[in-house]
Amino acid sequence: MFRSQSRNKSHFATGFETLELIFHVTVRNLRKTHNNAMLGLIMAIMQALLLVVVMYVMFSILGVRRIAVRGDFLLFVMSGVFMFTIHVMALGAVSRADGPTSALMMHAPMNPIISICAAALAVLYKQTLAAAIILFLYHAIVSPITIEDPVGMLGVYLLSWISGVGIGMVLLSARPWQPDLVSILTSLFMRANMIASGKMVLANNTPPGLRAWFDWNPLFHVIDQGRGYIFLNYTPRVTSISYAVYVTLFCILIGLMAEFFTRQYASESWGKRQ
Repeated sequence: MFRSQSRNKSHFATGFETLELIFHVTVRNLRKTHNNAMLGLIMAIMQALLLVVVMYVMFSILGVRRIAVRGDFLLFVMSGVFMFTIHVMALGAVSRADGPTSALMMHAPMNPIISICAAALAVLYKQTLAAAIILFLYHAIVSPITIEDPVGMLGVYLLSWISGVGIGMVLLSARPWQPDLVSILTSLFMRANMIASGKMVLANNTPPGLRAWFDWNPLFHVIDQGRGYIFLNYTPRVTSISYAVYVTLFCILIGLMAEFFTRQYASESWGKRQ
């Protein structure tokens, strides 16, 4: 009498239920860091603004302003900072998402893919809103800005986010096997991207020997291509948007396959050995 009765649901109903669950888990992730949504958004804005100020001061001290693209120099700084931030934040959030051994997975119909989507969407919402507010305040108060191709810029911005998601999925699938090693690799990759992302250089003006240190990183290509869509007087010649797309698709594919494999063998007792 008290046994649960399974009901056959249509594909539309199942899809809607999944989207609703992703929405609720996304809200949970947004409120995880701070209970007050407005205060959490203000903190995200202040973090992004602080990074922009630090990069601006560093560029001014090191004399990088002379080799930057012709146009609004602060917009040049923000273009690199915003794409770097959303890439790194998405990578970190997805790599720390609830995996197959999490207690949250005991509640049907929750699964790791929903957890990954929710973590990625939470970062996209928070960082995009923070970047939009900073750009609006700069445009309204300091100096009007002009973006040559807003649609192309938005597409590249989303590519920087999804590339971070793809790399984070690979790290997430490996975390149950070697949690300490994966945590070290995640922190190392995020710290290395402070320089390896190339947000402080202009790719066309970078010597080939120095550019070899950045070419492997898809974020370097994304940021440079994004500046091509933002500035009228800049055309990327040494970076490729297709490289970033292929690396992103490859990481997502490997992440999905590895996550499925890990889900088959993951045990809740793995973390109880100490």
